[in-house]
Amino acid sequence: MDFLQLSGKSILILGVANRKSVAFHTAKLLKDAGAKILLSVRSQTRADSVRKLFPEDPIFVCDLEHQDQIDRLKSDVEAVTPVLHGIVHSVAFADYSSGWLPFHETPRNAFLQAVDISCFSLIAVCRAFQSMLDPQNGSVVTISISTTRMAAENYGYMAPVKAALDSSLCFLAKSFSQFSRVRFNAVCPGLLKTSASAGIPGYVDSYLFAEKATLRKEAVQTEEVASTTAFLLSPRSSGINAQGIVIDAGMGINYFDNQLIQNKP
Repeated sequence: MDFLQLSGKSILILGVANRKSVAFHTAKLLKDAGAKILLSVRSQTRADSVRKLFPEDPIFVCDLEHQDQIDRLKSDVEAVTPVLHGIVHSVAFADYSSGWLPFHETPRNAFLQAVDISCFSLIAVCRAFQSMLDPQNGSVVTISISTTRMAAENYGYMAPVKAALDSSLCFLAKSFSQFSRVRFNAVCPGLLKTSASAGIPGYVDSYLFAEKATLRKEAVQTEEVASTTAFLLSPRSSGINAQGIVIDAGMGINYFDNQLIQNKP
């Protein structure tokens, strides 16, 4: 039984990096569900490595910091399929090369670049692909974080950037509702074990603490994020729009867990 009703649907996935990435697990799950996946990565080097993971699927190169490349991506995708039933935006970037800094010392250029790549890229891509998205059942899903109201010092300015991403979903949903029923939602996971997160200063310690804070004492798995993403792409989630689905294994309600308070192993 094709419960997700994704068989034969064309889905563009932005941001596959490696086997640990959310985009990889999402692409794999969608393929297993019978969907036709199209992949977009930032560089030719990344395309060469991703092609080893998905040798049979179209892979495009697009640096989302450049509008001309986004426009070219639209043309390239259109040459493969006349319609997109979904877009997965699994893209984020922050320059932590300066090391940990207090939030008020955030470099302007680093903050604006993070906003451009991690947030505005979603707006730019949706505008470019407006005419290709299925107007009745199209779905756009981005990957956010479980909360932007927790001031984790090592995550720094990326939380405000993700807050902008979350807000942008609402405005995109409203804008597109004037001429379509395309939906815009976010999957908002707790801390994950990915290559991208490994670049955040002190992330391992935060990850291990977050794992203890979950109700099940086990961290959120990337596969769980991919499953929710696939559901939000599916017509089965047709009543969900402009929402963020939190996947944190109960962490958000468990900060006063007795084991944490008493610092038990």
